[in-house]
Amino acid sequence: MGSVEETKKRLSVNLPFKLKILLLVASTNLVTVYLCSGGGAASPLDGDSGGALFLEHNATQRKLADSQVELVQLQNRLATASGLLENLLGAQRHGDRGREEEEDWPEELKLAVGPHKLPLGRSGNLGTDGLFPAMGSACRRFREELTRYMTYEVGKECPSDAAFAQRLMLKGCEPLPRRRCHPPSPNGYVEPAALPESLWTTPADTSVVWDAYTCKNYSCLVQRGRTKGSNADCNDCFDLEGREKSRWLADGEGLDFGMDAVLAARPEGTVRLGLDIGGGSGTFAARMRERGVTVVSTTMDFDGPFNSFIAARGLVALHLTVAHRLPFYDRTLDIVHSMHVLSNWIPDAVLEFALFDIYRVLRPGGLFWLDHFFCSGDQLDATYGPMIGRIGFSKLRWVTGRKLDRGVEKNEWYLSALLEKPLTFSI
Repeated sequence: MGSVEETKKRLSVNLPFKLKILLLVASTNLVTVYLCSGGGAASPLDGDSGGALFLEHNATQRKLADSQVELVQLQNRLATASGLLENLLGAQRHGDRGREEEEDWPEELKLAVGPHKLPLGRSGNLGTDGLFPAMGSACRRFREELTRYMTYEVGKECPSDAAFAQRLMLKGCEPLPRRRCHPPSPNGYVEPAALPESLWTTPADTSVVWDAYTCKNYSCLVQRGRTKGSNADCNDCFDLEGREKSRWLADGEGLDFGMDAVLAARPEGTVRLGLDIGGGSGTFAARMRERGVTVVSTTMDFDGPFNSFIAARGLVALHLTVAHRLPFYDRTLDIVHSMHVLSNWIPDAVLEFALFDIYRVLRPGGLFWLDHFFCSGDQLDATYGPMIGRIGFSKLRWVTGRKLDRGVEKNEWYLSALLEKPLTFSI
């Protein structure tokens, strides 16, 4: 057996040659048929024999046309086969390169990504005889960073690399591979408050390892949120005595929808499970819990311990980027909410995939609350309005309003919308 490269070379040489031979033979046969039929030798004015030859000539022309169609179809099939073969050979080369690169990986990384054989008799109806632990395929693009992330002493304390790990996630290396080390523990850890008190209690500073953050305690974060001109993400959402205390309570005609008015769009008690994308410090989930609804919050720790804060409030946090496929099965959630995070900073293709994924996890009749989506006026009309329309949601509420910058209206807009997944999908 020859190598893949030798096979490719033989095919690349022989395939065009064989195609030329095939075309030559087909053309020769067609010309022969035409000439033998007396094509061009008679006229309908030559009497009975001439008329017969004319009819035969027409029949031959039709056969010639049919043969030409078949020849074109054959050419298309040959081109398709050639393309498939080239893709197959390319995939094989890529796989070979990938395996060669993996041979140089640290042993801990190779062990983390597998594959690992299942014990005999355990495969059953799983459809596989081995386990492949999850690791984002994009991790392979960043070999140096991935090797650094997987370099540690097994069984010891993990490096203080939370910010570095999050940057890897933003590059698409999500999920990160598992590690066999212990995350750093806070000093003097204090138990969180009990529910329901914990929902509105600022956690103890000892619940966080502050190495990755500019602020080193919650007082700093609260003060930062109260400082005018602060550009930090969710810059006031750690202040549970400030604006967080009143979010989503009042409902009016503007962009601010009230939570109770939103829940009233469904029969009482039928909104039970939900998701808050970019959940900040978890206040939306806290409000929902007070109303008997379980909400999971996704968030990233951008210069603040958002995940730790949410967990200390007695709520569930998922450390996910907005590009990650939502880790829920189809048609399982009653409501999905997102405030500010889904906006025009996200590339259009990523945003459309995210919206379709939201549609996927909502049950029929489920609600999607798009809260303060930010964009320019022309984007709203030309891009985002049509994009949301393509997803297939029904509009229950749709409110747009200009963003005010120091009292001055600019061509910057917010959209707040309450959308419903139809009971049945129709094109």
